[in-house]
Amino acid sequence: MKILVVEDEPRLGEQIVETLEKNDWIAELSQDGIDALYRATSEPWDAIVLDLGLPKIDGLTVLKSIRDENINTPVIILSARDTLSQRVEGLNAGADDYLTKPFEMLELTARLRAHLRRASGTASPVLQLGNLSLDTRSSAVLWHGQPVSFTALEYKVIAHFMHNPDKIISKTELTEHIYKQDFERDSNTIEVFIGRIRKKLSPDIIKTVRGMGYQFNAQ
Repeated sequence: MKILVVEDEPRLGEQIVETLEKNDWIAELSQDGIDALYRATSEPWDAIVLDLGLPKIDGLTVLKSIRDENINTPVIILSARDTLSQRVEGLNAGADDYLTKPFEMLELTARLRAHLRRASGTASPVLQLGNLSLDTRSSAVLWHGQPVSFTALEYKVIAHFMHNPDKIISKTELTEHIYKQDFERDSNTIEVFIGRIRKKLSPDIIKTVRGMGYQFNAQ
């Protein structure tokens, strides 16, 4: 999962990014409204964590602009503004959730998991496709009821497929969802991961759709 963290307080922003990365998510930090709006509308994200008190453009304006672009990415607002009217304003502007500062990182990650599950069409913390299950809380993967061990990057590939059932996913999209933006990427790496996953599960678990990408086929 690829999360955009928009927070102008450097220490808090870094703490959020570090926490999300410990949960096997890709997290990238933006520290002002102009940069956040550009990145939110020009790159694919699975969720956005958005502070309201931003320099250059405030977070509420960023949120409204994102929704005006018909981008439905789940957005969790972070704010020290905790009055009812302010929370209602944020939710009415298009936020999916509202977390008041100070907050616990465990609560933030739990809320993110819930919104990511709903975005993929399930309310359960365990994603199930055919004989494959993935527990988003523990990162455990079961195939025909038996645990299978994956590297962190292999897991990210599987998780992205399972959050996007039936979707044909391009190599570029997979690369963007398992590597940080500033990481040196090898275009052949995705093919290596796909091969490893097929070997550990089934040769038919991931179909190659010529000229388009890959599609999960968990039977």
